[in-house]
Amino acid sequence: MKKLVAGILTGVLALSLAACGSDGKSDEKLVIGAANVPHSKILEKAAPLLEKEGIELDIQTYQDYVLPNQDLENGDLDANYFQHIPYLELEIKNKNYDFVNVGGVHIEPIGIYSKKYKKLEDLPKGATVLLSNSISDHGRMLSLLEAKGLITLKEGIDKTAAEIKDITKNPKNLKFDANTAPEMLVQMYKNNEGDAVLINSNFAIDADINPLEDSIALEDKESVYVNVIAVRKEDENDKAIKKLVEVLRSEEIQDYILKEWKGSVVPVSE
Repeated sequence: MKKLVAGILTGVLALSLAACGSDGKSDEKLVIGAANVPHSKILEKAAPLLEKEGIELDIQTYQDYVLPNQDLENGDLDANYFQHIPYLELEIKNKNYDFVNVGGVHIEPIGIYSKKYKKLEDLPKGATVLLSNSISDHGRMLSLLEAKGLITLKEGIDKTAAEIKDITKNPKNLKFDANTAPEMLVQMYKNNEGDAVLINSNFAIDADINPLEDSIALEDKESVYVNVIAVRKEDENDKAIKKLVEVLRSEEIQDYILKEWKGSVVPVSE
């Protein structure tokens, strides 16, 4: 009889544990690497919604562009959320990562900043323009400079992969310095180095710089540089990963992004 009672109690306990996700408690955990702002902030907003689905988010923040992919590769992370599509594709090509993009979440329009000039057209001949040393950023930055009429790129090239050598016209004879790590460009701007600095919005926002108010030019919102959730290929169809992307694209999270960053971060749903 005691064995029967013990068996019944064990069964009840197992059912209770299986159902714990329905009371808001987590029965699965996702460890995700993210840039500090806006990525980790968006994930923090999504965490309670995921908890209701039985998924706990463990958010690990990073200040660089290299470690999040290394940690995803070695299994320390289940996913990461810090990089745009061209950067992810370049990382896969150069480092043979077996990663996939499982969904885009937002765009951070890149901006041109200057402590010396209030308008882009005020940049003098021979001005020094500071770019990221991340090659995957160059096409984006040069395309912005071309869109604003400062340079012309070689015809027929893939502009997402453009390099400084692909500039065919440079009427102001701008000088390009591409020796600074992306996360250090904010400090270069604050130190009044160079005549203009191109900064990714995540680093600008993290340093209390408002891209809409402080930049002298801003990338168009129709951009291919969508920030995505990346996972190992083997986890592409994982149910918790799919739920993560679904929540991040939900109306509640998209409304939060628009309200919190007022257009300097733009949500996407594809």
